[in-house]
Amino acid sequence: MAAAAAGGAGAAAALWSEVNRCGQNGDFARALKSVNKILQISKDDVTALQCKVVCLIQNGSFKEALSVINTHTKVLSSDVIAFEKAYCEYRLNRIENALKTIQSASQQTDKLKELYGQVLYRLERYDDCLAAYRDLIRNSQDEYEEERKTNLSAVVAAQSTWERVMPENLGLREATYELCYNNACALIGQGKLNEAVKKLQKAEELCRQSLSEDSDVTEEDIEAELAIIHGQMAYIMQLQGRTEDALQLYNQIIKLKPTDVGLLAVIANNIITINKDQNVFDSKKKVKLTNAEGVEHKLSKKQLQAIEFNKALLAMYTNQAEQCRKLSASLQSQSPEHLLPVLIQAAQLCREKQHTKAIGLLQDFAEQHPSNAAEIKLTMAQLKIAQGIHVTKACMILRSIEELQHKPGMVSALVTMYSHEEDIDSAIEVFTQAIQWYQQFQPESPVHLSLIREAANFKLKHGRKKEAISDLEELWKQNPKDVHTLAQLISAYSLVDPEKAKVLSKHLPSSDTMSLKVDVDALENSHGATYVRKKAGKLTGDNQQKEQGQGEVKKKKKKKKGKLPKNYDPKVTPDPERWLPMRERSYYRGRKKGKKKDQVGKGTQGSTTAGSSELDASRTASSPPTSPRPGSAAAVSAASNVIPPRHQKPAGAPATKKKQQQKKKKGGKGGW
Repeated sequence: MAAAAAGGAGAAAALWSEVNRCGQNGDFARALKSVNKILQISKDDVTALQCKVVCLIQNGSFKEALSVINTHTKVLSSDVIAFEKAYCEYRLNRIENALKTIQSASQQTDKLKELYGQVLYRLERYDDCLAAYRDLIRNSQDEYEEERKTNLSAVVAAQSTWERVMPENLGLREATYELCYNNACALIGQGKLNEAVKKLQKAEELCRQSLSEDSDVTEEDIEAELAIIHGQMAYIMQLQGRTEDALQLYNQIIKLKPTDVGLLAVIANNIITINKDQNVFDSKKKVKLTNAEGVEHKLSKKQLQAIEFNKALLAMYTNQAEQCRKLSASLQSQSPEHLLPVLIQAAQLCREKQHTKAIGLLQDFAEQHPSNAAEIKLTMAQLKIAQGIHVTKACMILRSIEELQHKPGMVSALVTMYSHEEDIDSAIEVFTQAIQWYQQFQPESPVHLSLIREAANFKLKHGRKKEAISDLEELWKQNPKDVHTLAQLISAYSLVDPEKAKVLSKHLPSSDTMSLKVDVDALENSHGATYVRKKAGKLTGDNQQKEQGQGEVKKKKKKKKGKLPKNYDPKVTPDPERWLPMRERSYYRGRKKGKKKDQVGKGTQGSTTAGSSELDASRTASSPPTSPRPGSAAAVSAASNVIPPRHQKPAGAPATKKKQQQKKKKGGKGGW
């Protein structure tokens, strides 16, 4: 037994030497095999179990490492293995469990404090995280000081971006590109985009310098590392309205195929926001990048929420109504107080022509969440106006928003809508309420006087002269030197009380005091005055002579000689009445009676006279055939084919037929 024990101890010593050597070389897979052999000899060896957990962590087997810890809880107490357990939980994205493990540890080592800061950052508890890192930087002096400062700047950037907190100046020297990048993110959160661009350019320069020093790093590796910096540059372009440049840079980053799924998801989401309801096919391809595995652990809650909102909107734009309702309902259940899910649902209902249902949905939300009532009511009013028949109801909704009633924009909108509905009394009431609010809370505000003036002008326009006079008098009392207001007041009184207008006109300044020192000659010789004078046609004597001279230079147009008739005889005096119609000439005696008077048809169209023997078809059919006459038709045998009298033509000279043929050749339709 003793010999066997000695042999086992020697084997264990050899295995420990192997573990130590492999650990120093970084060969943790081989070290794990040796540790497992040690545990076969002594299964409850605390050091061996600790080494096994470390080897599994180094190999990325976090689940297996955590399983070993949980299996040997009696041997591996929380004090012994607290950091390793919390780290495994952190890497497995069990952030809440990691926090509990850290807080339950009896001794807070520096390693636990470092991990505690990371856990707080992932939980988005930025104030606590900032305090933790400050404590670490203050009480630690080692080679990791630069990393701690970088993490501290990341916390400040997150506060500025997501919580809109004005970041304090930490006084950190921008020695690394990570620090420059984080500072640029903080500036973006403050809206200082131009300064942020300069920081990002500096970060890119530092990154290239740092990575180019390593001979093993290729240009592709550098571009991959710069992808996140370029992504922020594209985001700034998008915020500045340079969407085409932003889109080009986003697509360049996607072509690099970076391994950071969080970066790809953010870029894809930003491209979708640029596309909006256009280029939907591209948006549907990009949305797949936002569904990659592990994205939910790389982005903040607000980033993930924004992506889900855009998915719901994309479903609405692509007419996927059911999918849109499903996504917006899920978002509402996650954030019941958030406004966007309800607005998306209302927009989808409006696309389906269910305006009443959409308004009801918004009304319910406004009652449940009074803090968002103003935005909801504005949307409800917009829907009422869009229907075109509920303008008065829209006005009632807008007037129910108490915090906006006195705003000039709201007053203007309400007055315009009431005027459109010809409800002048309600429009004047809107003015009155707004003026009263300013009298009570901000009497010295320039908006107060502006509203009084606008109300007076509105009342004058709609015939409310006495009410307008009251407003103008109030304005004049506020500023007795305001000549414009006095002139308006006199004008208004002249329509109601001319005597009062005369009395007030005495307060107007005299013409001498109002005269302005104007150089009349300079004014008349100015470009505009000269143009008007010439346009009006007022020319001086010199100009008239100039115009006359120009007229003489112009060539006179020659008149063309008129054509004379062929039978013109210069010896014979032309008929002075030749320009008058024949009927109006003094020598006109009327038409001569012709021999063929009896052949001319009289009466209604188609009737014939008793003497028209040649036009009698029955007599022609019974008489013996004769030779055809020139211009007459051939003999017709069937009575149905006889041409009616209205189409028959009297026998005439061949010239008549020839003329008809020429007429037909022109292509026009013949008719009688």
